[in-house]
Amino acid sequence: MAAPKVLVSDKLSETAVQIFRDRGIDVDFMPELGKDKEKLAEIIGQYDGLAIRSATKVTPTILKAATNLKVIARAGIGTDNVDKEAASQKGVIVMNTPFGNMITTAEHAIAMMFAVARQIPEASASTHAGKWEKSKFMGTELTGKTLGVIGAGNIGGIVCDRARGLKMKVVAFDPFLTAEKAEKMHIEKVELDELLTRADFITLHVPLLDATKNILSRENLAKTKKGVRIINCARGGLVDEEALADMLKSGHVAGAAFDVFAVEPAKENALFNLLNVVCTPHLGAATTEAQENVALQVAEQMSDYLLTGAVENALNMPSVTAEEAKIMGPWIELGGHLGNFTSQMTDEPIKAINILYDGVAADMNLEALNCAVIAGIMKRVSADVNMVSAPVIAKDRGIQISTTNQDKSGTFDGYIKVTVVTEKRERSIAGTVFSDGKPRFIQIKGINIDAEVGAHMLYTTNEDVPGIIGALGQTMGENGVNIANFTLGRSIAGGEAIALLYVDEPVPAEARAKLAETDLFRQIKPLSFDVK
Repeated sequence: MAAPKVLVSDKLSETAVQIFRDRGIDVDFMPELGKDKEKLAEIIGQYDGLAIRSATKVTPTILKAATNLKVIARAGIGTDNVDKEAASQKGVIVMNTPFGNMITTAEHAIAMMFAVARQIPEASASTHAGKWEKSKFMGTELTGKTLGVIGAGNIGGIVCDRARGLKMKVVAFDPFLTAEKAEKMHIEKVELDELLTRADFITLHVPLLDATKNILSRENLAKTKKGVRIINCARGGLVDEEALADMLKSGHVAGAAFDVFAVEPAKENALFNLLNVVCTPHLGAATTEAQENVALQVAEQMSDYLLTGAVENALNMPSVTAEEAKIMGPWIELGGHLGNFTSQMTDEPIKAINILYDGVAADMNLEALNCAVIAGIMKRVSADVNMVSAPVIAKDRGIQISTTNQDKSGTFDGYIKVTVVTEKRERSIAGTVFSDGKPRFIQIKGINIDAEVGAHMLYTTNEDVPGIIGALGQTMGENGVNIANFTLGRSIAGGEAIALLYVDEPVPAEARAKLAETDLFRQIKPLSFDVK
């Protein structure tokens, strides 16, 4: 099997590039491609992975040319330069590295807060000019002031900790922050309006989403305490820059420190050249330590995924750790087979997918298992569908997806049961993973079986009468089809029965026609599975 191939199209640490090589991945280090979209589109089809920073723009055009691409990994947090919707539709995982530059970005926010509190940049420029305007730059202490933190996650949490070390009172607005976590952090959780009216300094640490865009709008800025200072080292677009400029000019806002802007590179901006406004060119993660950390993290994450299937810090599919991947690998394969079975058996539009997890399966990463099942089902739409694109396709088609978890309920330590609902019927199949790590089908249409999953299979239904085994065996033999495994099941004696044959090659149409001529079978369906 050929080694996975990765393209690094932005500047990345040589140590990170060496990690790819040490782990057996073929890597091309071509940082000049980040600004050459035509050349990137020309060669991207050769690669399984793409490692980037901020220069490379992954557009729908690039993704269309990326015929083999499986994963894009960004050395850093922001992925505004990646069209994640197009990547998801293409089935490409998008990862970032949210932890490598947390401390660096938090420290920059604290530095910017000091700078705007003491007007350090202006005082420095004045002193360099030989003016010695000591009385002009009257600052304010941070000690005892109230810091309002919008977003108390990874980076915001570090800022909270550092601010408390500076003896500041910290209030935070974060819908995902629990009261218990806030108490543990020794901060006060408040609503946004309260934060705006109480804070002497406001710092933002949230991603740019529909819910956070212009979170400091003109209306919200008007609610702030007179003399507030605002720091943004998170994302451009979180603050209405025109409104902030007006309030700086009026004196309502005493100062601002911005590392990020709505339009970057920021060649001009409403905040430029205003008194007591500190601006830096997106330096939040610009330390030697952070650059090295995120580069190494990208190499490790991409290598883990391409070699073991582990998914970490993915933005468009559930993460699966390396440890989970070892245990869940057979169960993910099983989920795909169960979904694929229902897909091949269903001709009508699917309205709903119901997935039951029993026993040990219920304790696993169910988001990942859901993706595997849905991917198997969506193969009826496209052979190229995978765990990333399948949920997007299902959502676009209005398919309702539900899951149920339950404790161990029977013979098996755990199993997965998939039920597909159409306008006319419901169709279900269940399976488990045996101790040998091989997926097995254990129930079809409520009838218990024990069937190994093969690449080529034949499924039949019939009334439980004598002659079925003979007819199947004789017909396969006469047509040169070797049977590797033969499984039968029935509801009750004389009732509905099923057969599932695992064969060495696809059953030819002539053989299926011969079986139909016997009038013994209600349904004769060839099946195929991607067996590892």
